[in-house]
Amino acid sequence: MSLGTSSVNPMTGRTTLPLSHGGNAIVFPPGSNIPAPSVGQLSVGSIDLLKSKTGQNRREHHTDRYQSNNLIIRRGQGFQIRLEFSRGFDPKSDKLHLQLDLGPKPSISKGTLVTVSLVEKLRNNFWEAKIINQKGKSINLCVNTPPTAPIGRYKLSVITWTPEGSTTFSCKSENDIYLLFNPWCKDDTVFLDNEEQRMEYVLNEYGTLYCGTKNQIGSRPWIFGQFADGVLAACLFILEKSQALASGWGDPATISRLVSAMVNAPDDQGVLVGNWSTVYENGTAPTLWHGSVEILRQYHTSGGKPVKYGQCWVFAGVTTTILRCLGIPTRSVTNFDSAHDTDVSMTIDVYVDEKMRPIRNLNNDSVWNFHVWNECWMARPDLPVGMGGWQVVDATPQETSQGMFRCGPTPVAAVLDGLVYTRFDTHFVFPEVNSDRIYWQKQPGGNFSQIGIDKNVVGHCISTKAVGCDKREDITHLYKYPEGSERVRIALETASHYGSKPNVYPSAVINDVTLEVSIKGEEPFIGQDACLAFTVKNSSSENRSGSLFCHVAVMYYTGVIKGKVKEEEIAVKLKPTEVKTLDWTIPYAKYKDLLVDHAAMLLTMTGRVRETQQVLATRFNFHLHSPDITIIPVGDAVLGKEMAANITFKNPLPCVLKNVKFHIEGLGLMKAKDVCYGDVASLTTVTLNEKFTPTLAGPQKLLASLDCQQLTHVYGVAEILIKEK
Repeated sequence: MSLGTSSVNPMTGRTTLPLSHGGNAIVFPPGSNIPAPSVGQLSVGSIDLLKSKTGQNRREHHTDRYQSNNLIIRRGQGFQIRLEFSRGFDPKSDKLHLQLDLGPKPSISKGTLVTVSLVEKLRNNFWEAKIINQKGKSINLCVNTPPTAPIGRYKLSVITWTPEGSTTFSCKSENDIYLLFNPWCKDDTVFLDNEEQRMEYVLNEYGTLYCGTKNQIGSRPWIFGQFADGVLAACLFILEKSQALASGWGDPATISRLVSAMVNAPDDQGVLVGNWSTVYENGTAPTLWHGSVEILRQYHTSGGKPVKYGQCWVFAGVTTTILRCLGIPTRSVTNFDSAHDTDVSMTIDVYVDEKMRPIRNLNNDSVWNFHVWNECWMARPDLPVGMGGWQVVDATPQETSQGMFRCGPTPVAAVLDGLVYTRFDTHFVFPEVNSDRIYWQKQPGGNFSQIGIDKNVVGHCISTKAVGCDKREDITHLYKYPEGSERVRIALETASHYGSKPNVYPSAVINDVTLEVSIKGEEPFIGQDACLAFTVKNSSSENRSGSLFCHVAVMYYTGVIKGKVKEEEIAVKLKPTEVKTLDWTIPYAKYKDLLVDHAAMLLTMTGRVRETQQVLATRFNFHLHSPDITIIPVGDAVLGKEMAANITFKNPLPCVLKNVKFHIEGLGLMKAKDVCYGDVASLTTVTLNEKFTPTLAGPQKLLASLDCQQLTHVYGVAEILIKEK
C-alpha cells in the first residue's frame, strides 16, 4: 500500500501527507523532510482470515459444514488470522488493535463495538489478541472471544499506530466475522457436555417430525439444512429484521424468544403465515414442505415477505433450523392430545346448560390430536437453580406473550412440578401436557357448578427423534409424573393455585405441617456419602400422615441438571405436636460417575398430608467439598535466595485418579508451571517439592491447583513473607 500523494498548502507552506485508509493526515512544517513511506508509516496490505472450510479455524470451531466462504466461528474459543503490512511489524514501536462492529449502531457500552488489543499473554474469556508468529512483513494473530459475546456478523477493521501517525484498514464484507453460540465451550450458557447429543442437536441436518394420534403415531422426515447455502445469512437477516437490540444477542433465552416470535407472521411480518383451513391459494400447502431451507431462502430473497403456508410442524421445523444454525442445541418435540387452555385456568373447561347441552360461545378450550414445538438447551441464570436444561420454545401462533405471538423459553423442569409462575409462558405450556377436563353446568341464577372431571386426557407419548438413530424417543416423563400418581396431582393442584380458577380443586384449609431440609453433621466432601436430614413438624393436636417424594440430581453450577442420583418415597406418620427428623443418605457410589464441576446437587421434595390434603414442597441445593492442597514453605524466604515449598495432596476417593496435573504459580515467586504427575492411587498422599527464587519482596502468595477427570476445583494457597536481603 502507498501513502498517497503529498500536497503543499500555498498559504502556510506546510506539506500534508494523506493516509490511504482513513485516519488523521500527517502535517509537516515548511522545510521538513518527508519520511519515505516504506520506512515510517505502517499500513495493512491485506488480511487473511484463514476461513477455508477445510482450514484450522473452521475445523476447530465445528463450522466446516456451513456452505459459506466466510469466517464462521464460535464464541469462547480462539481463532487465527494473518496480517500483511507495508513493512515489517516492530512490536517495540508499532501498535495495532482490531475493531469489530455489530449491528446498525455499534456501542462500546453495549458490547457491540469491540476493541481487541494485543496482549503478551492470553487470559481467555476476553476479547484479546496475541502475536503467535511473525515472518517478514506478516504476522499471525490468535484472537480470543468471550463466551458471553453477542452473536452475529461483525465488521472487521485494523487500526495501526506508529510515531508517524495512524491508519485504519476497513475490511470488505467478505471479511466479516460470523460469531455463533458454542455448545462445546463450558463457559457458554448453551454448553452441552455430551458429544453424541451435540452431533444430534447441533450438527445433524436431518430429523423426524411426529404426527397423528397417540394410538397411531406417524412420522415424516424433515431436512433442517442449517448449513445449506444461504441459511446462515437468512437467520441473521431474521435477527436484524426483528429490530431487537444486538446487545441482547449474547443471551440464548433472548434469541430463542426472538426466534419464536419471528418464525410466525401475524404481528411482525415473520417467516411463515399459518393456515389451518383446506384452502391454500397463492401459497404452498403445509403438507408439501419437506424442509426448512426453501422456506428460509424464499423469505430472505424476498426481503422479508412472509411465506405461505405453515402449520405447527412447519413452524417447529424452521425453528429447529434457525436455532441449530446459530449454535443453540435444539430438537423438535410432539405432544399428543395437546391442550389449548384459553383462560389460564390450568384446566380444559367444558360448559353445559341446564339440559346438559354444550354452550358453544363459552367452550373455547380445545385439545389437538398433536402439536409440535421445540426444545432448546441452555442454562437459565435468570431463574432459580434447577431451571436450566431443556426449554420449550413454540413458534406456532396460538396466544400472545407480552403482546406478541411467541412462547418460551419455558423450563421443562418448571412444567414438571407445576411451577406455572416461572417465566416465560409456563402457564401456557403446563396445561398443554398436564390438565384435567372439567365439566361445568349452568345453575338457576346463572352460576356454574362443577359436575364432573376427566383425568389423563392430555399430554401423551411426548416424542422426539432419538440421538444417533431414526427411532422415536418418548420423553413424557420429563414433562409430567406418571398418570394416577400422587405427584402428578400435586403438580396439577400447584399449577391451579396460580391460575384463573384457584379453587377448582379442594385445597387444604389447615396448613399445620412444616418440612425443612438440612445437611446432617459436617458438610460432606467428594468421596463421602452425603447425609441429609428432613425435619417434619406437626403443630396440630391430631395425628398427621403422608408420603414424601425425594429426588436428588447432580447439577451444573448454571442450574442445569446433569442426571438423577437417587429417588425414593418415604412414608411419614406424626403424633400430635410431634417433630420427627428423618435421615437420608446419598451414597458416593450413586453420584461418583455423574459429578461435574463444582459438585453441586439439587434435592426436590414434594408430598401431601393425608388428613388435610396440605401440599408439602421444597427444593434444597448443596455442594460437596473438594479436598485441599497443603503448601508448606521450606527454607529462608529472602529476596533473590532460592527456597522451596512442599505441595501435598491426598486422594480421598476410593478409586485411582487418572492423569493428575498440578498447576503452580506465585506472583514474585515463580512463573506458572504445570506438573503432569500421572495416576494417584486411592487414599494415597503425594508430595511435590518445588524450588523457586523470589523476585519481589513483601507478602506474596503461592497457589497450587489440581486437575483430573474424577476431581476438579482442588486448590491450595500459602502466604509467604519475602524479606529484603
